[in-house]
Amino acid sequence: MSKLKERKIQHIALCPDPANHSLKSNGFEQYKFEHCALPELDFDSIDTSVSFLGKTLSLPLIISSLTGGCTEGQEINRKLAKAAQRYKIGFAVGSQRAAIVDRSCQNTFNVRKFAPDILLFANLGAIQLNYGFAIDECQRAVDMIEADALILHLNPLQEIFQPEGNKNFSGLLKKIEKICSKLSSPVVVKEVGYGINSLVAEKLFQAGVSAVDVSGSGSVSWSNVETERNPNIQKRSADIFKDWGITTAQALKDVTLRCPNSAIIAGGGIKTGVDVAKAIAMGATLCSNASDFLKAAMMSEQEVDKLSESIEFELKAAMFCISAKNIAELRRKSLFVG
Repeated sequence: MSKLKERKIQHIALCPDPANHSLKSNGFEQYKFEHCALPELDFDSIDTSVSFLGKTLSLPLIISSLTGGCTEGQEINRKLAKAAQRYKIGFAVGSQRAAIVDRSCQNTFNVRKFAPDILLFANLGAIQLNYGFAIDECQRAVDMIEADALILHLNPLQEIFQPEGNKNFSGLLKKIEKICSKLSSPVVVKEVGYGINSLVAEKLFQAGVSAVDVSGSGSVSWSNVETERNPNIQKRSADIFKDWGITTAQALKDVTLRCPNSAIIAGGGIKTGVDVAKAIAMGATLCSNASDFLKAAMMSEQEVDKLSESIEFELKAAMFCISAKNIAELRRKSLFVG
């Protein structure tokens, strides 16, 4: 078994463990909607649909970058892609580096046959642009799965804890800009759970990125996950970083203020439909969730359906109780701290 495949299997096993999750919340618990006792709406007529990158989604939600590159990942991707098709939401595969290096892994990412209509994202680590990858590899990742866009993920803390991590992040912005100018599809940049601040987001938008997923704290702690795999790093060091990062709410607030009218995705600990509603009201274009969908897919397709239906119901319930009949009206609602 290749080291990349072994890593994928280990990540699938380690990510759901609460011991490997951040000590910080997503930050949305401090923000509240004002309840409306007379919404003057028909609950069944509430419209949660949005348009993004030329596709219509029934919910402002993406099943975020998870896995692939191994048999276990292939089965998870199949379940999630089929759910994304049923519920008309977006889906992003995990890093396709394994399939670029080893073509025999490509079928673990090929989900388009299960989800012909969804908004589908290819995915590579941005750090690979400093280790031999360039426009050809990025285009191959997109073409491989017939993706609508490419996600380049940023993961500096994960890389320095990872036993085989790539640690040279110098000069990446210029290379991301080059990919944006030459790739046939839009480029989205995301963090893996420690947040993107407003200055970095502004630089990314100036470089030509179509959207930024702030992906703040509130879910998996990659320092802990990688420490479980790295015998050379003490658990003490991982625990020190379990509360590292920017909360998703703070990152979203700051990026929205600095980069108005930009496409911002709120990922990182987005667990409920109420979280989605708060994020949209605070300026997010879409939200993303990875770890909860991973746990559901590891159980069954039915659990993925239950999670999707719960998020949809909770979002509609929140919109109903603040009298927002569609996402455009939700964007105009205010939150208070309390």
